[in-house]
Amino acid sequence: MTHYAFQSSPECLEIEVDYVVVGSGAGGGSAAVTLARGGRSVAVVEAGAWRDPEDYPFTLYGAFRDLFDGWGASVTMGRALSPVLQARTMGGTTVINSAIVVRTPGDIFDLWVDQVGLNDPTMAKSVWTYQDQIEAELSVCPVPSEALGRSNELALQAAENLGIERHVIRRNVKGCIGHAQCLQGCRAGRKQSTNVTWIPEVRRRGGTVLSCAPVTRLMHKKGHVRGVEGRFIHPQTGKKGSRFKVRSRRAVIVAASVTHSPMILWRSGLKSPALGKGFRAHPGTATLGSFDAPVDMTFGATQGMASTHFRNEPGLKLETLNMPLELIAGRLSGAGTTLMQRVREYRHLALWVAAVRAQSVGSIRPGFGGKPQVFYTMNREDMIRLREGSIQLARLFFSVGAKAIMPGVHGLPYALGPDQLHQLENAPLDPRAWTSILTHLFGGCTMGADPRSSVCDFDGKVYGTEGLYVADASIIPSVLGVNPQHTIMALARRISTRLMEQNE
Repeated sequence: MTHYAFQSSPECLEIEVDYVVVGSGAGGGSAAVTLARGGRSVAVVEAGAWRDPEDYPFTLYGAFRDLFDGWGASVTMGRALSPVLQARTMGGTTVINSAIVVRTPGDIFDLWVDQVGLNDPTMAKSVWTYQDQIEAELSVCPVPSEALGRSNELALQAAENLGIERHVIRRNVKGCIGHAQCLQGCRAGRKQSTNVTWIPEVRRRGGTVLSCAPVTRLMHKKGHVRGVEGRFIHPQTGKKGSRFKVRSRRAVIVAASVTHSPMILWRSGLKSPALGKGFRAHPGTATLGSFDAPVDMTFGATQGMASTHFRNEPGLKLETLNMPLELIAGRLSGAGTTLMQRVREYRHLALWVAAVRAQSVGSIRPGFGGKPQVFYTMNREDMIRLREGSIQLARLFFSVGAKAIMPGVHGLPYALGPDQLHQLENAPLDPRAWTSILTHLFGGCTMGADPRSSVCDFDGKVYGTEGLYVADASIIPSVLGVNPQHTIMALARRISTRLMEQNE
């Protein structure tokens, strides 16, 4: 039950365990707790700091400072600069996401058979079985009606008005009280993120946890990985501390995120023609709707309504998103008196989102200072989907009496009324004209049957290397069209379970 945080001793901290898990988010947390329950000794090595819910910041500014990777300032390189948001804290992105739980759609496994040669007919059944277990462990349930809030209620009514399939979102939140603070960490402690659930269980079962401990490289010799090494970093000053080496008797499981897992393999000199390739995402755009009556996004579940009505055609997911004023202000163009007048309308605004099941493919490479750099540009077909998503959001807003929408598209008026929808229908398809963000990241260490086009096999084992596995979203070879947290957790549990069986 040991926890090592920042240390400045000149001596190197050295530990030996059965399994080393790099990362503590959806993949790392799931793998670590599965191994610990199996009676194996486990060390979780996390680059970010450990913060309990009562220590989360009160403001979104503080969240970017304390919980996000690089202050949330990472952007794609391509035709447009799109933010790439991930966490850097114990619990990973499960701390700052909206805790949305969606079972892996069956058509995804069929897709993997066709596209990457999935040859295990048991994968779908095992993933769904693990998802049953995870839902019970993490108290997954729909957002309670008393915590929905006005924005979510309006969106549900709008979808009903237009005959669009919709549902109340299921989340791993125990007794949501509708504080709309998911994006900055749930200070109420209701979100069942891995730092609240699985990582403490790993410690109770005798596991070791290192925080503020980014991994520099894998220790390997003659094609066999033996552990990881790195150096503690102070979470506030960035000062480098003691070195550490964590040796593995059985295996190392890398689950450091879509951007950082490939970097660890790169820095370690591991060779794979597919490393860093196959990056995919769900690009999203948000639309604001303005109402005569107050909406008050400061109350209600951060995300409470979703629709997969358009998942297959044209390839969209629609959902609500309650945002704090700090972020909304950045969407309200203008300055001085004009901006202040628009800010005063905050209580009357709702924000709804369209996420694209995009087919565009990018890559991840070492950038300035060795940091991960994502190269990605949405193709024309995906931009058409993005525009269609914005149109559908506008129709939803107007169906429940919004007086105007603010699409945030360069070249269009700041606000559009119900009789101006044609302007949005003819909006430009240049990615630079749109306010978009990349969430739900995939790829970089993709799994597949062919080592020439995949980094690891369907058990997460890295081709050509013994004792090394990957168990996070970087192994997923396609977009899902739904939120990926549940899929990541189940795949990680499958990988770690099969790993224990193979090492008996």
